[in-house]
Amino acid sequence: MIALSPEFEAATKAAADDPEAFWADAAKAIHWEKPWDKVFDDSNAPLYRWFTGAQVNTCYNCLDRQVEAGRGDQDALIYESPITDKTEHFTYSDLLARVAKVAGGMAALGVTKGDRVIIYMPMVPEAIISMLACARIGAVHSVVFGGFAANELATRIDDAEPKLILSASCGIEPGKIVAYKPLLDRAIAMASAKPDHCIILQRPQQLASMIEGRDIDWVGFESEAEPTGCVTVEATDPLYIIYTSGTTGEPKGIVRDNGSHLVALAWSMQNIYGVNPGEVFWAASDVGWVVGHSYICYGPLLHGCTAILFEGKPVGTPDAATYWRIIERHKVTVMFTAPTAIRAIKQQDPDGKLVKDFDLSSFRVLYVAGERGDPDTIAWGEQILGVPIIDHWWQTESGWPINSNCAGLGLYPVKHGSPGKAVPGFDVQVVDEGCNPVGPNETGAIVIKLPLPPGCLPTLWGHDDAYISKYLTDYPGYYKTGDAGFIDEDGYLFVMSRTDDIINVAGHRLSTGAIEEVLSNHVDVAEVAVFGVADALKGQVPLGLAVLKAGVNRDPQLILGELVQSVRDQIGPVAAFKTAGIAQRLPKTRSGKILRGTMQKIADGLAYPIPATIDDVDILFEIEQALQLLGYAGGPGPMPADGDGDAT
Repeated sequence: MIALSPEFEAATKAAADDPEAFWADAAKAIHWEKPWDKVFDDSNAPLYRWFTGAQVNTCYNCLDRQVEAGRGDQDALIYESPITDKTEHFTYSDLLARVAKVAGGMAALGVTKGDRVIIYMPMVPEAIISMLACARIGAVHSVVFGGFAANELATRIDDAEPKLILSASCGIEPGKIVAYKPLLDRAIAMASAKPDHCIILQRPQQLASMIEGRDIDWVGFESEAEPTGCVTVEATDPLYIIYTSGTTGEPKGIVRDNGSHLVALAWSMQNIYGVNPGEVFWAASDVGWVVGHSYICYGPLLHGCTAILFEGKPVGTPDAATYWRIIERHKVTVMFTAPTAIRAIKQQDPDGKLVKDFDLSSFRVLYVAGERGDPDTIAWGEQILGVPIIDHWWQTESGWPINSNCAGLGLYPVKHGSPGKAVPGFDVQVVDEGCNPVGPNETGAIVIKLPLPPGCLPTLWGHDDAYISKYLTDYPGYYKTGDAGFIDEDGYLFVMSRTDDIINVAGHRLSTGAIEEVLSNHVDVAEVAVFGVADALKGQVPLGLAVLKAGVNRDPQLILGELVQSVRDQIGPVAAFKTAGIAQRLPKTRSGKILRGTMQKIADGLAYPIPATIDDVDILFEIEQALQLLGYAGGPGPMPADGDGDAT
């Protein structure tokens, strides 16, 4: 039996036995303008709400309260931009002053409580300032990933109907500049809903043309604005909308409310990540993703930490030591990144030699999420860093971790390939298609027993019925995560794939994640993707593409033969894994998710949409060529951009 820490066991039991008392106690960490009437409100089930009747302001809790508590001179935000060779420090007082002015400028343009504001910006301090300014005046922000395709931005404009859009002239990627303003102009032209104004941050790398009467230069807008105070909102009022995958047709806008979001994030910073006020917390993500919302902007500031805003890549800006350089420079204690970032570093520096050049004595733990942390990558990271690497699992919809080893409650033994046990407050189960619990180590659909704890989505923006039908109908009494996996005999969850990535080989249901785990253990493999392709006899068979580590010069055919044999040895002939190929790189979204579904369509000869957030479109043509060498159709070519790619 696995020994858990007493603190973790006690918190899990308390949250299960009396969730209202548990979350009411957690809510003491928040400054409320008015206390709640009910901790938990099920009067409109299954549209459950937390802390009804309470009043609060998120920006006040993140900034004003911290300054009043004496943190005014502490760094709130450090802007690290190796891509532009720039570092900037913002104290809590600095950040508060700028947020108050931008909020005042927005209010002067007529933005009031409940109005929507779209933020379409790169990883610059003004993106965080914009989010907090919206929260300050009770406006609902929707951050759209900078550089998102014009037609996809247009669908979000039509769904959110923003009064104002905050944007920048350009974003900067390794070796190229991405002009945002032309994309924004095209999106507004395509959209039925039109913003009153656009505030444009002109970056020196590329200036944008302005439309008279609509567009306002950021510098003048901020400098001329009068600072404004916080507007009190209901705890159940929306703080933000974040659009997630599967947005073809009707957009899917995840709603995050103010009160329960504050409670969940404050609890998670201390209890999950084990970071203390005054310490430096770094989530190497993007403000366009939920990680950027929760753990670049709101979570660290709410907890009195210093957050790092990183504009760069794990490799190439300038090298594979970027992460270690920043950890040393700013004395980072806890970091959060995607497994794909660690794999990219491993591919460039397979022996981890670069780590030895840096003093990482401040660094306690690395958390990874966004996609499955394969055991080989986790073990490699543990070896070179000498700190725990914790794979944890959550979603845009949850807003904070669902399953995680919790550093703040005492780490328990890690099992590679697993995000551990359910976080206190979540009841995670695995069921079959009839919603019946399956046994230990049996693969099924991962679901969460209702009601969801604070911080999770209460609904979709303007679409209560769609929320119920998409998430709460297929498994009555449970929230459908869309992920598949199993829980082992010790209660550890293993998230193996999206339910769409379970392939049916001659009647046998197999997880592509299980095959990937075997392949990624090969000594020469840096990264791998497995996906199902059509087969006339078996229905589907798995196909694998592997990226080799830098410096590998063995015969690729020998390596491929070893990969096929390893699956046969460890999973068995039932997997029908006979074909693998070499790729120079794998197509991913900018959040690091591998586009398995897109590769599957290419292999099956189907027209495929170019995901709007793909990291580099040219990779798709490389994949076509690799698949053609393996005898697959290669597809009739891409269709117009459609969806954001995260569904895969």
